Amino acid sequence: MLATLIGLALITFIGVGIRLLVMVTIQQRRERMNRQINERLRTLIAAYKVLGGSFTGDLTVDPTHLRDLNRRDEPASDGEAAAEGAGRSDRARRIRDAVEAALSDIMLLGTEAQVRLAERAARELVVGRPVHTHELVVSLRDFIRVALDLDPVPADLAIPMQGPARPSNASGRGKGERGKDGSQKGGGGMGMGGGMGGGMGGGFGAGDDEDTASGHHG
Repeated sequence: MLATLIGLALITFIGVGIRLLVMVTIQQRRERMNRQINERLRTLIAAYKVLGGSFTGDLTVDPTHLRDLNRRDEPASDGEAAAEGAGRSDRARRIRDAVEAALSDIMLLGTEAQVRLAERAARELVVGRPVHTHELVVSLRDFIRVALDLDPVPADLAIPMQGPARPSNASGRGKGERGKDGSQKGGGGMGMGGGMGGGMGGGFGAGDDEDTASGHHG
């Protein structure tokens, strides 16, 4: 009886250990899958905001590489017009860079249909044609709502066409103002340095001339 009890206890202990090991393994795998899903959703949501953050204005992605090359060959006739064109070109460039990064993320973590749409948009950008992102935005929106267990978008809604989000110009203006302040301060410092250097150099030169003249007289 003692041997039987010891055997039963040993078998029970082994069974409980195996069960705990299996539960820990399943829990770790589930946590890893949840982290992967959360990271995937976070990346795709960020891509959705970049590709579909605008409802008005120019809703296409303009590959400005070719346009920049053409503008470099044309002489700037008016300073203000050239500055305005450069501002528009820089804005289009920032939009294009953000969209390209979002397309790269979708190619990495998107579904097969989303990867195909992103690949087609990337090829259009490489060729130099403007790209609409609305179809890809709709696919991302439906996928994200399903992944988050949300109700689908009502079919009777007429959601306007969505395009890439427009970047903010606040940071650019702040950098420009800081650059102007720095240049003004630098100019003041150079003026002070030039005045001090010129005055001191002139004083030393005059003193040398007087010493030389007195030596000749002596």
